[in-house]
Amino acid sequence: MYTVMILGGAKGVGLEILKSCHEKGYQVAFCGRNREQGQKIIDELNGSKNLYYHTLDLTNINGLESYYKETIKRFTKIDALILYAGISPIATILDTTEEHFDDVFNVNLKAPYFLLKHVLKHMKENHSGSIVFFGSPHMDYGHEDRAAYALTKSSLYTLSNHIAHHYAKFKIRSNYVVMGWTNTEGELNLRAKEGTDEAKLMNMASKIVPMGRMLDPTEPVAAVMHLISEDSAMTTGSIIRITGGHFI
Repeated sequence: MYTVMILGGAKGVGLEILKSCHEKGYQVAFCGRNREQGQKIIDELNGSKNLYYHTLDLTNINGLESYYKETIKRFTKIDALILYAGISPIATILDTTEEHFDDVFNVNLKAPYFLLKHVLKHMKENHSGSIVFFGSPHMDYGHEDRAAYALTKSSLYTLSNHIAHHYAKFKIRSNYVVMGWTNTEGELNLRAKEGTDEAKLMNMASKIVPMGRMLDPTEPVAAVMHLISEDSAMTTGSIIRITGGHFI
């Protein structure tokens, strides 16, 4: 049976991907900080046999090997890895503290890198695998108040290309999905702290995004499902932009 491992998966687009994979009958491992939230998702989807939730704090790498080993123990093989989890706190270069910098890099870059250390070896041994990175239009230079975040996303793009170029000989493919401005729970909560409610946010987006609106969390799912399917067996090193024309 096909197995998908998600870094994240309990919220936002990651959760929509999990649901789509579950509908296809895939086995899915996902992770997050809140054990109750993970169990609630499994219960709501009646997925006790095919879904596995691992409690994990991505601000350090201590639990990543355990997440990998438990996934293998339960599902035997990892066919696809989706690197969705990330944070985007606000700070210009001038405002960035060391703690802020470390948090963003630990979650957005260090955690994916060290999970890949385990999963890539497994995929190499099996001579197959699909890896999907989640990027951002910020990868090019980013908003002024997303400096550290922008650096992590550009680094992930380099990492995706590195894997595509050096591991294709093992039938491992790696692709980078650029997701534009999306009305996820995280984005709505972040804007609410700034004093911007959802209605005002949608109005802002209608004036900024060329196609007139933010993305819905379900809209990147089709691209990801294609990239982890055999239909994309020869697709690697690509960048797919799902942005509504919003390139920062």
